[in-house]
Amino acid sequence: MHPSLIPPRQVGINDAALFLGMTPQGIRHYQEAGLLPEPGRGGDDRQYGYEDMIRLLWIRKMVDAGIAVDGIRGAFDDTAPAGTGGDRGVVVQAMRTPEGRMGLLSDFVTRRLKSMPGGSLRQADLDILLVTERIFGPLGAAVQAARFIAVATHPGLREESDRVDAAEESLDDTVAVDDPRVAQVAADRHAFELMIQAAIEHSGLAQDDDELFDSWDALHPAVDSGDSDGRACGVGQGAMSLVEAVGKMPYDFSPARLRCMELTEELSAHEFRAS
Repeated sequence: MHPSLIPPRQVGINDAALFLGMTPQGIRHYQEAGLLPEPGRGGDDRQYGYEDMIRLLWIRKMVDAGIAVDGIRGAFDDTAPAGTGGDRGVVVQAMRTPEGRMGLLSDFVTRRLKSMPGGSLRQADLDILLVTERIFGPLGAAVQAARFIAVATHPGLREESDRVDAAEESLDDTVAVDDPRVAQVAADRHAFELMIQAAIEHSGLAQDDDELFDSWDALHPAVDSGDSDGRACGVGQGAMSLVEAVGKMPYDFSPARLRCMELTEELSAHEFRAS
């Protein structure tokens, strides 16, 4: 894997703020308000991991939606009552569910997800889409949503998805990069990706993707801005390139997990050449 595409395990507050489209002062404000746990420290700098960044992305979405600080705090506290009723209690309760938070994503993504069976959308799925929307914009997240729709609507895919995810998560820092389990999990991931692709093709979701692109093009006519440096429309309105964005979103991947990803990419490339 190219070094520029290897995600960090944690990021400092300045990189976190840049990715999130906030200021470092804004992040500190949310910590002081009790919306974010106190992060760890690396030297003199606060360090933010994946869960911290996901939480901050949802906080930003809730703030943009007009939800007050008390409501946001309640949305993250599953043990606290939602309130005494009324609009605030309804909103807080909704923000505790994947279906409720789905409405915080862009309309373009939300419309795609509404075809999923009730209760099939998981918070982890939404978290992934949230990051994708931040980096690649609504169109990228809407296309990625096809994966979750396929898993939710095809028997056996959810179970296999959970099995492969768990196998990847087991590749922690205690596993050597040349451990045979790494290659086996990569093969399992590759096989699962082929299953997902087949499900998407056979279900008509691929055709839906084509319609998504047409709809997006109709809503966003191409404008020649003269900017051809690969800026990412999803982050900071073009403030960072895709490579820069990847380098500012932390994932706590061990060396074995990264090697597994490399092997999966090699299997996919071999499959592509063979076809």
